[in-house]
Amino acid sequence: MWLTATLPFLLQAAAIGFDEGYFHIRRGLPKWERIGHPIDTFSVLICMAYVIWVPFSSGALIGYCALAAFSSLLVTKDEFVHKEHCPASENWLHAVLFTLHPITLTTAGFIWPVAGGVSVTPWISNWLDNPLMLKTFLSVQLTLLTLFFFYQIIFWNFVWKEKYDQ
Repeated sequence: MWLTATLPFLLQAAAIGFDEGYFHIRRGLPKWERIGHPIDTFSVLICMAYVIWVPFSSGALIGYCALAAFSSLLVTKDEFVHKEHCPASENWLHAVLFTLHPITLTTAGFIWPVAGGVSVTPWISNWLDNPLMLKTFLSVQLTLLTLFFFYQIIFWNFVWKEKYDQ
């Protein structure tokens, strides 16, 4: 059952991959996106690091909810400008990403106590039935997000900056 918890992450990764590999490469990224996108990714990195490194408690959960809410709002910051620079299909994909973002962070929040060995309600423990794999999954997510964060900075700001400078 625990594998179903990976679905929002996989869907989000596929959507981001398509956005990056098709739309961004096709149109290039102006400076505000080359700076803004890594900031968005960093906000997710903070959330993922939090659920891995901070022991679960009711107080820590409030902190996580605040970080997740901030991240979910932060990623929408560019949409006022995107509407002028992106085709409708890319804006639709952004809407899908905005929908998946809080779902993914909420799922990470459900995984967090289970991966940390905290007793949870039966419906959660029945759904998230493999704490070791879930803990490993969160660690893999953090690693992949970190790699993506550095890719965004290096590729768009150093490797292809001149080609796509707008």
